[in-house]
Amino acid sequence: MAGGNNISESTVRRWRDEAIGLLAAQAPRLDRAFKKIVRQGGEVVLIDGTLIPTQRRTGKADRKNYSGEHRHHGLHFLALTDERDRLIWISAARPGRTHDNTAARHGHILAHLRAAGLGALADLGFRGLDNDVRDPVIVTGFHASTNLEVNR
Repeated sequence: MAGGNNISESTVRRWRDEAIGLLAAQAPRLDRAFKKIVRQGGEVVLIDGTLIPTQRRTGKADRKNYSGEHRHHGLHFLALTDERDRLIWISAARPGRTHDNTAARHGHILAHLRAAGLGALADLGFRGLDNDVRDPVIVTGFHASTNLEVNR
């Protein structure tokens, strides 16, 4: 962009950083997004983590971006959607090796869900995040066991 428009590279970088800052300021905060869902009559959200693949950079600094599960370098994001699969909120980028539970703990997802009175449906990557048996907020599936006894 800089060379084709006769602008210095540092100016283009500064404009890019300003645009990112403006977009980030417009992004909804998690607690406000949950309040909006409650106002619209929603009771549950869907939560999932995803890895956005990136190219590997050289050096030891990029090791944290390697996801052993996906066997690829990338950045980890948590995404929350409503019941109709409309995106509500997306987390900041974390290193690719970050587990779904760790990202949810860093974002205080459980506390925000409880404060808003919402529940969440999640995949098996979130097992163990919500250990409240009497009043669970995050509902996950069950892990199939190989040593099931058959009742006859």
